[in-house]
Amino acid sequence: MITSVRNKYNQSFTEQKYQHLVADLQKDFPNTIEFRLAETPVFIDIQTKQALLKAGDEICQFITSPHFAAQTKDSFKQVLTPPNEGGLPECIVMDFAICKDENNITVPKLIELQGFPSLFGFEWLHDKAFRKNFGIPAGFSPYLNGYDDEKYITHLKKIIKGNTNKHTVLLELFPHEQKTKIDFYITHQLLDIPIVCLSAIFVVGNELFYKRDGVDYKIERIYNRVVWDELNKQSEFMQDKGKLLLQKLDIEWVTHPNHFYSISKYTLPYLKSSAVPPTQFLSNVKIIPADIDNYVLKPLFSYAGQGVIIDIAPKVIDSIKDPTQWILQEKVNYAPVIETPTGPAKTEIRLFYFWDHDTKKYIATLNLARLSKGKMIGVGYNANATWVGGSLAYFEI
Repeated sequence: MITSVRNKYNQSFTEQKYQHLVADLQKDFPNTIEFRLAETPVFIDIQTKQALLKAGDEICQFITSPHFAAQTKDSFKQVLTPPNEGGLPECIVMDFAICKDENNITVPKLIELQGFPSLFGFEWLHDKAFRKNFGIPAGFSPYLNGYDDEKYITHLKKIIKGNTNKHTVLLELFPHEQKTKIDFYITHQLLDIPIVCLSAIFVVGNELFYKRDGVDYKIERIYNRVVWDELNKQSEFMQDKGKLLLQKLDIEWVTHPNHFYSISKYTLPYLKSSAVPPTQFLSNVKIIPADIDNYVLKPLFSYAGQGVIIDIAPKVIDSIKDPTQWILQEKVNYAPVIETPTGPAKTEIRLFYFWDHDTKKYIATLNLARLSKGKMIGVGYNANATWVGGSLAYFEI
């Protein structure tokens, strides 16, 4: 989005550099990237950076307000989740579309937020690979609020492992089959935490264990990567394993499954900010807007853009069985702000927020970006395009 920087990057780009980037990311974990990586980062000017941070701060103020828990308590009433919620999550993420306002000024618009981890390890490595292969210009950083790679990893370790020596595991459904598995491997390498499949856990009394190589290990803290809603789609064996976690166990959660529901699209109708497109629970919509083409329908708890209906017909709304589980959101028009050799691309920036125990606030630390030339942003929706996919934003300092 900074013309001089963009032009210089495009002119110096080679396919060989891109292949070296991909190879460096997989050097320690061969053939583990199962999503498309964009050929370019996103360069963001200081004004847009400040607008993103301002929007994020406004949303964080709502999440940390004394009324938040009461307003969102119904978000997980239809699912069985474990006890020991433990208050606010240690991390949240926010996805912002990059748009243009009526004065052609670049502005962020919130698409989604989640009380759930993201590619916290992978993006740390992504920055190093971009810098090695493409020579990121001076005066730009993917980090925010004075963070650098060392400070980020130190805070990430505190987020995931806590301030004690409690045995922490990364818990997932079939982790070695997930598209994001490279992030698990990097996290294991950086923080020395085991990667555990839900299938390996068992309970003794009020304590949780997993078995590996014939040895039983006690779990005291869970870095949770299980999308709780996915448990219902698993085999009876895996669902029974999930039910073990519903017991009152002596464990801590990062983040608790409740946070996946309470800090989610469910939160959007409550947010008041110029960066948040008008949103209603579908069950509260009394009259369908005449300009329904300017809205999208989203299931509350889908993941990675699944189930989103962009082109709405009245019969689609009539067919929805439980409107309490959907939102109607004013459509956001992503601006094609990134010039690439194969045509302009749109982008979405995900900010990573970590809880700061000293200031009692969420703080933006690092990010990821996604580029698209289609209707949907997710990397799975641009399989046949180039200069699209997962990326990283570099902010003007």
